[in-house]
Amino acid sequence: MTVVTLGETMALLSTPPWGRVTGGSALPVGIGGAESNVAIGLARLGVPATWISRVGEDALGELVTREIRAEGVEVLAKTDAEAPTGLMLKELRDGKPRRVRYYRRGSAASRLSRSDIDPSVIQRADVVHLTGITAALGPGPRDVLHHVIELAHDAGTLVSFDVNHRATLWTGEQARPVLAGLAAAADLVFAGPEEAALVLGREQPGEPTFALGEQLARELADTGRGTVVIKLGELGSLALGQGEVYRADAVPVTVLDPVGAGDAFVAGYLSRLVAGAPVSECLRTGNAAGAAVCRVPGDWEGLPSREDLRGQTAAEVVR
Repeated sequence: MTVVTLGETMALLSTPPWGRVTGGSALPVGIGGAESNVAIGLARLGVPATWISRVGEDALGELVTREIRAEGVEVLAKTDAEAPTGLMLKELRDGKPRRVRYYRRGSAASRLSRSDIDPSVIQRADVVHLTGITAALGPGPRDVLHHVIELAHDAGTLVSFDVNHRATLWTGEQARPVLAGLAAAADLVFAGPEEAALVLGREQPGEPTFALGEQLARELADTGRGTVVIKLGELGSLALGQGEVYRADAVPVTVLDPVGAGDAFVAGYLSRLVAGAPVSECLRTGNAAGAAVCRVPGDWEGLPSREDLRGQTAAEVVR
């Protein structure tokens, strides 16, 4: 069972733990990208995964492809000699993430086009996973998303879509019609409460609850074609599929770095989905994977293996 992901991965710089950058400061270099995070998470859980993208013909592009390939992910990333690899800066305060800044305008991945897609890769996949981040990169990447969805539908490949709205990349007014259209075309939609409200054109919700999650899931399901999963953070998660509602409580965890937890949740969920597990088990595995990432600094470094999950509270979900 194979999962294909598509999207930009950037080089990642982190400031010193106290937050300030001064002359001679050492900034660790890593990588980060929602779609590659999911691919790496799946690979660690034993699911064959492919990542499609573009990178610059530069040292950072080499870093990105090398790191992802080293995690056992099939990398299908063209090299662009005319545009650089994207970059993001994670600003820390007291050792914890405070803000993320992106330097991705005009990046290689923002020039994604249909020519970067081998239709056979989509056609042979069981799931293709996309996110709203790619849609925010520009009209070219948005066109690629619609092209991939069309290929997937024609081939009977399940389309998974994480709304993943990034307010630093585009406004809610710009994003809403695009994200709503993509969500409506997907067979499986992931969203947080605020993202679901954005897609629905509703006022931003208050404190997340399971009742709110169910209400949002039902409204989203009415506009789409498949299962809706609402990520509720410290509460857990909820899914609505074929009229049935499923809930799973979060795994208690001391949060060190929450960045990447949503991607880990998606990887955990999809890992059980492709195995034919029931929705309730998909949710529990997603929660456990998300909790594992929160314990470790970095966007993806804490992504768990199957053995790691066996030691968590929700260990029984991993067969």
